[in-house]
Amino acid sequence: MSFLSHVVAFFTTGSNWTGSSGIVALSLEQAKLSVVAVVAAIIAGVGAGALLGHSGRGSFAVVNAANAARAVPSFALLTLIAIQPAIVRLQEGGFLTAVITMFALAVPPILTNAYVGVRDIDPAVRSAALAMGMTPGQLLRQVELPLALPLVMAGIRTASVEVVATATLAAYVGVSDLGTYIFTGLATRNNVETFSGALVVAVLALAVDLVLAAAARGLTPVGLRSPSRSWRRGTDSLATIRPRRTT
Repeated sequence: MSFLSHVVAFFTTGSNWTGSSGIVALSLEQAKLSVVAVVAAIIAGVGAGALLGHSGRGSFAVVNAANAARAVPSFALLTLIAIQPAIVRLQEGGFLTAVITMFALAVPPILTNAYVGVRDIDPAVRSAALAMGMTPGQLLRQVELPLALPLVMAGIRTASVEVVATATLAAYVGVSDLGTYIFTGLATRNNVETFSGALVVAVLALAVDLVLAAAARGLTPVGLRSPSRSWRRGTDSLATIRPRRTT
């Protein structure tokens, strides 16, 4: 049998989909890990980025430190956290290690996009809001964050895809997710299992990207959506207008 035939056989075998080591169970575990890490990163990244963009104080140091943190290899960070005595003693130490590592991976793009989105808002908009009697807190919540939403969602989308794709490393510290197929396949020289696990991860990451792209379009106010979309809507409307005949 060819390699692709073995891959097809892997996915069409019922036992590979059921049980605690099946594709469904491992995908759910990877999704759980990714959701916990990304939600924590959204709370921290959007909060810090928005405040920094609003005030401008300390933004240079914090944003550059966050971007510099992206240079730290996730596998190295995962290993360093996993060997800490306080983590080793925990029953769910592997899961916590993976969450912290994925959190560190997700924060920089979310924080940076939130900061840039709030910082680049037209000063005239801020002045108008303050002239209407808004407090700085109301300005941030009701004006700046809604206007920064497209960039914020882009950061969340990037971070989510990165986390889903990288969460396979959690299998190295004992978490049963889709990385189990990859590490097991590499250890046993089973290229079919390795490829199949990587393929499922790729499909899951693509699905997350598509869902968040749709969510971003739905949450973004109409006036802030892509100009090309607005132009197409305008031309569609113009196409329905027929010139009046003259006699």
